[in-house]
Amino acid sequence: MVDLHNVGTFNADTGFKAGYLNELEKMLEKALPNAMLKARPNIESRIRLLKRDWSIVYDMLNGQNNSGFGWDEHRQLVVAEDAVWNSYLNS
Repeated sequence: MVDLHNVGTFNADTGFKAGYLNELEKMLEKALPNAMLKARPNIESRIRLLKRDWSIVYDMLNGQNNSGFGWDEHRQLVVAEDAVWNSYLNS
């Protein structure tokens, strides 16, 4: 998907233009012959999971209940004290 974005043909303001999944299938077939990966449902489901997971991280850092969470720029990960994690996981 990074390569597809870098090519720029299918870029749009809010993501990718229509038809990007077909192009992604062609790129995958070239890179992984005989893998037989299809954009639907394989890639689409991975994109949904990525969006869901990113939404969780975004809410932890920027949402209303973000008290105690932070971002470690050096290690590129979410940080918090154990008590904050326990409180978040039990809510």
